[in-house]
Amino acid sequence: MITRRNLIAAASVTALMLSASFASAQDKLYIPLVSKGFQHQFWQAVKAGADKAAAEFNVDVTFEGPDTEAQVDKQMDMLAAALAKKPAAIGFAALDSQAAIPLLKQAQEAGIPVIAFDSGVDSDIPAATASTDNLAAASLAADKMAELIGGAGKVALVVHDQTSRTGIDRRDGFVNQVAAKYPDIEIVDIQYGGGDQLQSTEITKAILTAHPDIKGIFGANEGSAIGVVNAIKETGTTGVVVIGYDSGAAQKAAIMEGTMAGAITQNPVGIGYETVKAAVAASKGEAVTKNIDTGFFWYDKTNIDAPEIAAVLYD
Repeated sequence: MITRRNLIAAASVTALMLSASFASAQDKLYIPLVSKGFQHQFWQAVKAGADKAAAEFNVDVTFEGPDTEAQVDKQMDMLAAALAKKPAAIGFAALDSQAAIPLLKQAQEAGIPVIAFDSGVDSDIPAATASTDNLAAASLAADKMAELIGGAGKVALVVHDQTSRTGIDRRDGFVNQVAAKYPDIEIVDIQYGGGDQLQSTEITKAILTAHPDIKGIFGANEGSAIGVVNAIKETGTTGVVVIGYDSGAAQKAAIMEGTMAGAITQNPVGIGYETVKAAVAASKGEAVTKNIDTGFFWYDKTNIDAPEIAAVLYD
């Protein structure tokens, strides 16, 4: 027979269970990741790596970014909002390597460890940076360009920006390698398209018009590279070597059809995973590696299906 006393006891047990469940949820570390955006498939792959680490380390992770990689102010608002929630640690991929420093100083003062990912900042505040060695990767892109155009001729760069660490390093890695090793290659133009493929398409069309004898163009991120490819197709240009960066579906298709010679692929899943892993360790006061090199590879039609390459490509 169910008595009032039994009902009260059952309700008490349920309340205790709910309370314990809530306390357990509250005990989970909260780590927000503020990325450069969701404009490219690259960031979806970074998020997949972060989610994998969140499940493995039993932490709560959120992942957000502005609509485009030109919205620095919006990214600053997202960073401020994330810090206001007093997280255990925070991951941050800077659109502007200097603009975020005041907010990162606030994080430092509040004892919130910062893990930079993909693109660092001009500060020693981050406990670690999980990223590609973009200088070395862009140097390799320059070597491949030189090989494919016979070591001589005019080339240009379409870069996503000149404010983020990735934009700066990919530009400088390519330019410096050409200057150091290839005296017969002339860089005739460097343009910035905000990582937007439509803007990068128009920029590339202008480059092709201004330099009809150009031999090669390097697109320094996913949107830049696809913009270059689209301009080549829309203008019917032939004989221009296109080298890209990153490895979304559109770039892979361009390589297979021959419009793009090849590209540098990062390891975006690894970047997301290592960011969360480092954030968990830093939040517990454990030592973390200051510079976490997540690696890069050259891929083209000859090796795109190789297991070590296929593992770091994404759709």
